[in-house]
Amino acid sequence: MDNMTHLHVHSNYSLLQGASSIEGLLTKAASLNMSALALTDTNGMYGLIPFAKKAAELNIQPILGTFISEPSNDTMYAIFLAKNIQGYSDLCNIITMRKLRKDFSLIKLLKNYFKDLFIITPSFKLLDSIPINNNIFAELVITKDYKFRNKLLYDFALLKDIRYIPTNPVYFLNSDDFILHKTLTAIRKINSIDNIDKKDLVDEDFFFKSPHKLSDLWRRIPGAIANINYIIENCKVDLHLGKYKFPNYKTPGKEDSKSYLSQLAYGGLAKRYSKITSQIRDRLNYELDTIYQLGLTDYFLVVWDIVREAKSRGMMLIGRGSAANSIVSYCLEFTEVDPIKYDLYFERFLNKSRSSPPDIDLDFSWKERDDIVRYVFNKYGHDKVAMISTHVTFRARSAIREVAKVFNVPEHEISRISKFIPWTGAQNLLNISELYPETKSLKLEFEPWSQIIPIAARLADFPRHISIHAGGIVISPQLITKYTALEYASNKGIGLIITQPDMHGIEDIGLVKIDLLSQRSLGVLRDTLTQIEINNSA
Repeated sequence: MDNMTHLHVHSNYSLLQGASSIEGLLTKAASLNMSALALTDTNGMYGLIPFAKKAAELNIQPILGTFISEPSNDTMYAIFLAKNIQGYSDLCNIITMRKLRKDFSLIKLLKNYFKDLFIITPSFKLLDSIPINNNIFAELVITKDYKFRNKLLYDFALLKDIRYIPTNPVYFLNSDDFILHKTLTAIRKINSIDNIDKKDLVDEDFFFKSPHKLSDLWRRIPGAIANINYIIENCKVDLHLGKYKFPNYKTPGKEDSKSYLSQLAYGGLAKRYSKITSQIRDRLNYELDTIYQLGLTDYFLVVWDIVREAKSRGMMLIGRGSAANSIVSYCLEFTEVDPIKYDLYFERFLNKSRSSPPDIDLDFSWKERDDIVRYVFNKYGHDKVAMISTHVTFRARSAIREVAKVFNVPEHEISRISKFIPWTGAQNLLNISELYPETKSLKLEFEPWSQIIPIAARLADFPRHISIHAGGIVISPQLITKYTALEYASNKGIGLIITQPDMHGIEDIGLVKIDLLSQRSLGVLRDTLTQIEINNSA
């Protein structure tokens, strides 16, 4: 079937959120000549951007969505699919509300009309309580265990004049991957694999099926294929990947950004150089012209504003990396290295043919960095600023430890084995003794390790949890939820909000990362200088 799609692919402690899993999913879809595929992460959009990017490479139409559950009842849910770029922004907003608002209610949400979203749900309660329109569909989950419920829902949809659509939920790629779902569920629930509550597991039939297999089932439902094709034809989202959205800086008075940046740069030039030669002036003008042409004026002003604020508070900071090759960075006091004196090459930092934004890293004392982060949130708006997430994946040691735990291996035995496992990818566990001779004495070919190792190896690069990027912060020119969904960082005590996509997804969507890094050595230096002052005054 040329126009066959899977509605929907979604995940819970996802087997499909990791980049390698998404690639495997789409590669399989391409081998089956599928023209469209939907991805709906559970209460998230973690995988949407890499999914859209890879789908475009394989000439598969990506249908972008999310699977939103009712907080008080996880079995009640609705699937949202974006029709267009506004629908994508609606997805980001809905996910953010689900993650950040304690009073979130799916029933209340669905009383609103979302003209740019398709909404699919199998819930009688939701379908009976929300205004019905052409964007609402009853979901018929086509597996053997849902036959009776589907018959009731089909009759209900006909009675209420609600359109219906068959779906194929996908929680694992192949039928023999159910053990991975079971293992990950046990890890998530901190439980033995033998003691998992069945309600926490999905149907073993929830694997990726071929279009031909599905079409045989779906053809028995009148109008099913037509409804699927209707959704495919009306879900076309252009994310404008690679088109950058730089933050806005509000200049004082009526001065425009370019003239204000020029004024600051020339002011800094007079402070940095006692004698301004034609070489120095020409270099500054050339760099400013490059910044203007690349549309980076406001970006440089925002970084200058952060540096200015930090120095006004007496904070210790230092800029590093290729930004030190720029005389504009030097004049704006991002860096302390004179690029003229040391003959540093500006084009290594920035040039007119560069497709990606510059990378300006600012190091702060670990004691002061959170204060400057708060300043950025307060100055540029909590609705426009977020820290960037990082997606922590399973590596060899973490995979073998977590799988061994759910297989009831004692902690002392796990520690004995794992301390010999090198810091490598989990995929290398299958031939670990050949790659790393020091592991030969572990005798991993015997039970229980002969059962644990193959499963642990299959978890390579699967997402383990979401955390905060070491220093990445993003400032959006508009509401940040226009471009990305947000959630709280669970491992940070100051209540920071982070993006669901990681730095690669954020860059693909066009938001620009600024690195505000925490440096312990600067804190030590600060303490040392303070102690010297105390000693000198004694």
